[in-house]
Amino acid sequence: MTFASAAGPAKSVLLIFNPTAGRRRRGLVDEVVRLVRALGWTVDVMETAASGDARRLAETCDAGRYGVIAVAGGDGTINEVVNGLAARAATAPPLALVPLGTANVLAHELGLGSTASALAEAITDGREILMHPGRASGSGLARCFSLMAGAGFDAKVVAGVSAPLKRRWGKIAYVWRSLIEARRYRPVRYAVEIDGVAHEAASVIVTHARHYAGPYVVAPEASLDDPLLHVCLFERWGWMHALRFGAALLLDALPRTPGYHVVAGREVRISVLNDAGERRRQPVQIDGDDALTLPVSIRLSTEAVRLLKPA
Repeated sequence: MTFASAAGPAKSVLLIFNPTAGRRRRGLVDEVVRLVRALGWTVDVMETAASGDARRLAETCDAGRYGVIAVAGGDGTINEVVNGLAARAATAPPLALVPLGTANVLAHELGLGSTASALAEAITDGREILMHPGRASGSGLARCFSLMAGAGFDAKVVAGVSAPLKRRWGKIAYVWRSLIEARRYRPVRYAVEIDGVAHEAASVIVTHARHYAGPYVVAPEASLDDPLLHVCLFERWGWMHALRFGAALLLDALPRTPGYHVVAGREVRISVLNDAGERRRQPVQIDGDDALTLPVSIRLSTEAVRLLKPA
């Protein structure tokens, strides 16, 4: 079913815009707004000023007034909006994207085009899918994710890239930090329990998306509308293996790489088995942001978020 064919509120969009993520692509946002309005829709643009604003706007917007919530920002801003929509469940309007960030993984997952016309069409005539966000909890905190949660090498890379550095250098900042983490590598081992079955890994990514860091495939069988998590286990230790896994990812060969294994499941728990004398915080990245600290428990949320993708 396309959204335009469904009965519901008037043709009105609340566009949540992160101007920091979009400072170099403001022209794209303006053109999307112009095209949507040209199709007879009303568009209200609300800019975020601080962390948490996007979530608050998504959680409190008037579903009787807005037929669609659109978010113009990176994966972090999108994550905030998903958390806000998940909190209100059935009362939430469907979500459309205007991707502006460094990786835009969810946009790749949905098959969104990059032109203003393609994005405007997805907003006004997109097809709905139901996504149950992942839900990671640890130390009394809980955070939903639209894409993935990770612990180990990738989480340490994410934790080491500050927001100003990411804004200035984009993906290069992650490459630089990856080299630093490879140099300081210690063979930390993580205990990963999947539906009660014990595994061990040097690094782990829990996802219900096929893609990672943009267009790169980590879990070929994963799908946003499939009620399963896919646990990506990097089973070999050492900085050379960490770089080898990274190279395989960039060459679209990771799923076929020895020492890499994907297990599907519904309940996942990750903890530190042996810190190898590292004695530092073990971060958990969620949708590309440093969010929690091990140990964590992960499952799919019982509530669904409606996403709009090209018809």
